[in-house]
Amino acid sequence: MNAETIARWQFGITTVYHYFFVPMTIALSALVAVLQTMWVRTGDHKYLRLTKFYGKLFLINFVLGVVTGIVQEFQFGMNWSEYSRFVGDIFGAPLAFEALLAFFMESTFIGLWVFGWDRLPKKIHLATIWLVAAGTMISAVFILAANSFMQNPVGATYNPVTQRAEMTDFGAVLTNPVFLATFPHTLAAAYMVAGAFVAAVAGWHLAKLSKQGDAASAEEVSAHRFAAKFGAWVLIAAGLATIVTGDIQGKVMTDVQPMKMAAAEALWETEGGGSDNASFSIFTVGTLDGSEEVFSIKVPYILSFLATGDIHGKVAGVNDLVAQYRDSGYMKSDDPNSLEAKYAEALIASGYDYAHYRGTVNYVPDIAVTYWMFRLMMGLGFLAMAIGAWLLWVLRKGRLPKPGKVWTGLMIALPLLPLFANSAGWIFTEMGRQPWIVNGVLTTAAAVSPGVSAAEVWISMILFTLVYGGLAVVEVGLMLKYIKLGLPVVEEPKVLTDDDQPLTFAY
Repeated sequence: MNAETIARWQFGITTVYHYFFVPMTIALSALVAVLQTMWVRTGDHKYLRLTKFYGKLFLINFVLGVVTGIVQEFQFGMNWSEYSRFVGDIFGAPLAFEALLAFFMESTFIGLWVFGWDRLPKKIHLATIWLVAAGTMISAVFILAANSFMQNPVGATYNPVTQRAEMTDFGAVLTNPVFLATFPHTLAAAYMVAGAFVAAVAGWHLAKLSKQGDAASAEEVSAHRFAAKFGAWVLIAAGLATIVTGDIQGKVMTDVQPMKMAAAEALWETEGGGSDNASFSIFTVGTLDGSEEVFSIKVPYILSFLATGDIHGKVAGVNDLVAQYRDSGYMKSDDPNSLEAKYAEALIASGYDYAHYRGTVNYVPDIAVTYWMFRLMMGLGFLAMAIGAWLLWVLRKGRLPKPGKVWTGLMIALPLLPLFANSAGWIFTEMGRQPWIVNGVLTTAAAVSPGVSAAEVWISMILFTLVYGGLAVVEVGLMLKYIKLGLPVVEEPKVLTDDDQPLTFAY
């Protein structure tokens, strides 16, 4: 394998690994803030114990997320220097805002929250965890704005003198239609993960308490019952929001990245239009190269509506899109954006054989990966919602779950299903954009660092994999340890009045 292929594998591995922590960080911080708010408002001790319990699990996840996230930005300079040189003026701005505003905000207030239990008044201390939650969302805003630029490069033009893309409108980057659809979808999907995690942990403890019978602590039963139902309702509500925002995102994607939609359906020939419709494929068996359908199960009208909002809407197939791109060179021949158009003009003006270039680019992403990741994303999400609804049914009218291997297995699977659905969604998003690293402008092959050898990338990828493997053992070990310990025994925090009294940290 060449340096480009290995660099792509390395970025993919480290990104998917890092994103395991991101949804939990975004959403669990807010759920912990809700639990603490309920304690402050009601004075009920069980909410304080739940806050401390899930707060500790949030902190473990947060720390591992920070450590693994640092690696991502280094790779832009190390393995993808040509990408950084070409679009650094645009891509670097939201990343800088994310670090200087969101990350510093998170870090500052999470420190105040951890060490401020007996130093800050209740309501001020409560505000710190809400500010942490706000910081995680602000962080998501800038990261997703940067990624959305790669999907739909707006707010920029090309300068032939510097041979770089330059930002012309930061507001356009932050109001990119892709970003406006992606942000709520990503946020809702994150809450599915956190809700499932809270419900699963509480559900597992309820089964243990059920086994104890009358010897079980009434407060613990009440606390875990609330957490299980709270998490399940969050999971279901977030799942419904994910469906609605996903529908919106699908229509935006069809507009700005029609090839991605065609790849998601393995749709080689255009369907729909007039009285016809494009059918959604639930399951398809095709040839090894994915170019021909052998067998499929389809639902009529769904794809047309998903892509266009019209049950008879036309959905362009892969073959027609390839012909269009080779003819015009633009991802949207009727309305190319400024960066795409100016870059093409500069190439032609320099004497570059642009017609030959657009005729040789392979515009088709990996059909098998995009097709199955799209379905895995949806299937796992729906399954998680079904388990959440079943959990609520089991806990109805004061009932407790019966302990057993089936219940334990479901509680283990519950948070993993939406977590893997998130990962599948992002794999689909990034693989469906290929061969472009900046859609319609810069290919992934052209973005790799020219001076980095395959051996160097191999070494770094192996080292990262080993380090991340060790961190996974630490993460899982710590999580399981504190989950098994259950709700901590805590006293009502008392604000210190003596400045010389030592600060305490009890988690």
